[in-house]
Amino acid sequence: MGGKQQTVVHWLQEALEGTILTQDQTMQVIGLFMQADEMFKEQIIDTFVEGMRCQNFDPNKGRAEIYYNETFNK
Repeated sequence: MGGKQQTVVHWLQEALEGTILTQDQTMQVIGLFMQADEMFKEQIIDTFVEGMRCQNFDPNKGRAEIYYNETFNK
């Protein structure tokens, strides 16, 4: 597979870096990004598994997670 792709979650996080926030706001924003990143990961994995099902392959979440990690993890 090619190079790592940047998720929209990571793009937004980078775009907001340097924004003036209080310490509490920064912690809240970090928590929200962590949640959004996990939600995105689950969506990609579920879509990959559904694609496997549509192609008459045995759905395999382990393989789907490998795909996600190879494609999106830094």
